[in-house]
Amino acid sequence: MEFAMASAIGVLVAAGVYLLLRARTFDVILGLTLLSYATNLLIFSSGRLVVGKPPVLRAAAAATPEHYADPLPQALVLTAIVISFAMTAVVVVVAMRNHADLRSDHVDGREPERKPPPGGLPDGKDAGA
Repeated sequence: MEFAMASAIGVLVAAGVYLLLRARTFDVILGLTLLSYATNLLIFSSGRLVVGKPPVLRAAAAATPEHYADPLPQALVLTAIVISFAMTAVVVVVAMRNHADLRSDHVDGREPERKPPPGGLPDGKDAGA
Protein backbone atom coordinates (compact mmCIF):
# COMPACT_ATOMS: atom_id res chain seq x y z
CA MET A 1 0.00 0.00 0.00
CA GLU A 2 2.94 2.34 0.64
CA PHE A 3 4.17 1.93 -2.96
CA ALA A 4 0.74 2.78 -4.36
CA MET A 5 0.48 5.86 -2.14
CA ALA A 6 4.00 7.01 -3.05
CA SER A 7 3.27 6.47 -6.74
CA ALA A 8 0.03 8.46 -6.51
CA ILE A 9 1.82 11.31 -4.74
CA GLY A 10 4.58 11.29 -7.36
CA VAL A 11 2.13 11.38 -10.26
CA LEU A 12 0.15 14.22 -8.68
CA VAL A 13 3.32 16.25 -8.03
CA ALA A 14 4.62 15.67 -11.56
CA ALA A 15 1.30 16.67 -13.14
CA GLY A 16 0.99 19.66 -10.82
CA VAL A 17 4.47 20.96 -11.62
CA TYR A 18 3.87 20.45 -15.35
CA LEU A 19 0.62 22.42 -15.18
CA LEU A 20 2.22 25.16 -13.07
CA LEU A 21 4.77 25.77 -15.83
CA ARG A 22 2.09 26.35 -18.48
CA ALA A 23 1.25 29.84 -19.75
CA ARG A 24 -2.50 29.77 -19.15
CA THR A 25 -4.11 30.78 -15.87
CA PHE A 26 -6.52 27.84 -15.76
CA ASP A 27 -3.62 25.39 -16.10
CA VAL A 28 -1.80 27.07 -13.22
CA ILE A 29 -4.91 26.81 -11.03
CA LEU A 30 -5.24 23.10 -11.84
CA GLY A 31 -1.54 22.62 -11.07
CA LEU A 32 -1.90 24.27 -7.67
CA THR A 33 -4.93 22.09 -6.95
CA LEU A 34 -3.05 18.91 -7.86
CA LEU A 35 -0.13 19.97 -5.68
CA SER A 36 -2.48 20.55 -2.76
CA TYR A 37 -3.95 17.06 -3.27
CA ALA A 38 -0.44 15.60 -3.29
CA THR A 39 0.39 17.48 -0.10
CA ASN A 40 -2.77 16.17 1.57
CA LEU A 41 -1.86 12.60 0.64
CA LEU A 42 1.68 13.13 1.92
CA ILE A 43 0.40 14.44 5.26
CA PHE A 44 -2.10 11.60 5.49
CA SER A 45 0.55 8.98 4.76
CA SER A 46 2.90 10.46 7.36
CA GLY A 47 0.77 8.69 9.94
CA ARG A 48 0.81 4.92 9.77
CA LEU A 49 -1.18 3.60 6.82
CA VAL A 50 -3.50 1.11 8.47
CA VAL A 51 -6.82 -0.30 7.34
CA GLY A 52 -9.80 -0.85 9.61
CA LYS A 53 -8.38 0.75 12.76
CA PRO A 54 -10.24 3.64 14.40
CA PRO A 55 -8.46 6.94 15.12
CA VAL A 56 -10.20 7.40 18.50
CA LEU A 57 -10.22 5.25 21.63
CA ARG A 58 -12.97 2.68 22.02
CA ALA A 59 -13.88 0.55 24.99
CA ALA A 60 -13.68 -2.68 22.94
CA ALA A 61 -9.92 -2.42 22.22
CA ALA A 62 -6.91 -1.91 24.44
CA ALA A 63 -5.44 1.59 24.59
CA THR A 64 -2.18 0.70 22.80
CA PRO A 65 -0.88 2.28 19.56
CA GLU A 66 -1.09 -0.93 17.53
CA HIS A 67 -4.89 -0.97 17.83
CA TYR A 68 -5.45 2.60 16.57
CA ALA A 69 -4.61 4.85 13.66
CA ASP A 70 -2.89 8.17 14.27
CA PRO A 71 -5.61 10.87 14.39
CA LEU A 72 -3.27 13.86 13.98
CA PRO A 73 -2.59 13.45 10.22
CA GLN A 74 -6.32 13.03 9.62
CA ALA A 75 -7.08 16.26 11.46
CA LEU A 76 -4.29 18.07 9.58
CA VAL A 77 -5.61 16.85 6.23
CA LEU A 78 -9.13 18.06 7.05
CA THR A 79 -7.70 21.48 7.88
CA ALA A 80 -5.56 21.47 4.72
CA ILE A 81 -8.59 20.60 2.57
CA VAL A 82 -10.46 23.66 3.85
CA ILE A 83 -7.43 25.92 3.37
CA SER A 84 -6.75 24.62 -0.16
CA PHE A 85 -10.41 25.10 -1.13
CA ALA A 86 -10.30 28.70 0.09
CA MET A 87 -6.99 29.28 -1.70
CA THR A 88 -8.39 27.87 -4.94
CA ALA A 89 -11.47 30.09 -4.67
CA VAL A 90 -9.31 33.19 -4.19
CA VAL A 91 -7.05 32.28 -7.11
CA VAL A 92 -10.05 31.68 -9.38
CA VAL A 93 -11.51 35.09 -8.48
CA VAL A 94 -8.16 36.81 -9.11
CA ALA A 95 -7.81 34.98 -12.44
CA MET A 96 -11.32 35.99 -13.50
CA ARG A 97 -10.58 39.63 -12.63
CA ASN A 98 -7.28 39.43 -14.51
CA HIS A 99 -9.07 38.04 -17.56
CA ALA A 100 -11.71 40.77 -17.38
CA ASP A 101 -9.12 43.55 -17.11
CA LEU A 102 -6.53 42.32 -19.62
CA ARG A 103 -8.73 40.28 -21.98
CA SER A 104 -6.12 37.54 -21.79
CA ASP A 105 -5.85 34.15 -20.11
CA HIS A 106 -2.05 34.17 -20.10
CA VAL A 107 -0.23 34.38 -16.81
CA ASP A 108 1.86 37.36 -17.96
CA GLY A 109 -1.13 39.09 -19.58
CA ARG A 110 0.23 39.02 -23.14
CA GLU A 111 -1.12 36.89 -25.95
CA PRO A 112 1.48 35.43 -28.31
CA GLU A 113 1.65 37.10 -31.69
CA ARG A 114 -0.18 35.22 -34.40
CA LYS A 115 0.86 35.28 -38.02
CA PRO A 116 -1.94 36.08 -40.49
CA PRO A 117 -2.92 33.13 -42.66
CA PRO A 118 -1.52 33.13 -46.19
CA GLY A 119 -3.82 34.93 -48.62
CA GLY A 120 -5.16 37.61 -46.28
CA LEU A 121 -7.83 37.51 -43.60
CA PRO A 122 -9.76 34.28 -42.91
CA ASP A 123 -13.03 35.68 -44.31
CA GLY A 124 -11.42 36.40 -47.70
CA LYS A 125 -11.43 40.21 -47.38
CA ASP A 126 -8.35 42.28 -47.92
CA ALA A 127 -7.01 44.11 -44.85
CA GLY A 128 -6.51 47.36 -46.80
CA ALA A 129 -10.07 47.63 -48.13
